[in-house]
Amino acid sequence: MNLNVLLVEDDYDLAASLVEYLELEHITCDHAANGLHGMELITQNKYDVLLLDVMMPKMDGLSLCDSLRKDGVDTPVLMLTARDTLDDKVAGFEVGTDDYLVKPFALKELLIRVRALAKRRSSQPRKYTVADLELDTGAVTATRNGKSLLLTPTEWKLLLELTRNSPHVVTRDQLIRAVWGEDTPESNTLKVHMHKLRQKVDKPFPNALITTLPRHGFALRNDHEKST
Repeated sequence: MNLNVLLVEDDYDLAASLVEYLELEHITCDHAANGLHGMELITQNKYDVLLLDVMMPKMDGLSLCDSLRKDGVDTPVLMLTARDTLDDKVAGFEVGTDDYLVKPFALKELLIRVRALAKRRSSQPRKYTVADLELDTGAVTATRNGKSLLLTPTEWKLLLELTRNSPHVVTRDQLIRAVWGEDTPESNTLKVHMHKLRQKVDKPFPNALITTLPRHGFALRNDHEKST
């Protein structure tokens, strides 16, 4: 399992040690020294786990996590902190943190936590927005330009998977696993459902959001993202 992790930590010596250790364990680890740079990297790349230091310049870890969750980013967050009181942990969980690791910590424990978090997406966010499309996972509703989209359970799962990964490409195999799991459907089943999904998400509106990339898969992108 190849993992891609982002470490947002302003202690350069600690960051260098963590990046080196994780990469020795075959985990790719990008580094940002402050919250604003971390936010920039998160918008540009897809990560399996985010490692956030609590105390950082420009934007602290709690503020960064809170901002990500409000934007619908469901990447698991492991908060790294020297603060170990219950109140500190409660504050972290309230903004959407998935797990805590108190400094100093053993590198082996960090590795175990990262691998465990990478196996699931965070359950914290409730809304995803791409252009004028909005999905509410709590209410299980989808709207576009304020209009409700009447989706079947299969269409909902497909759209949710595309939205979670937007603007990145989602392969056919990824979509099949997300919807049908290990039960492989008939060869044209995905094609039929994607056609029906387009009829509801794109056809009634001026611009299409669902893009097909031949031999690659599908992506949910707004016009600006398609042109970049």
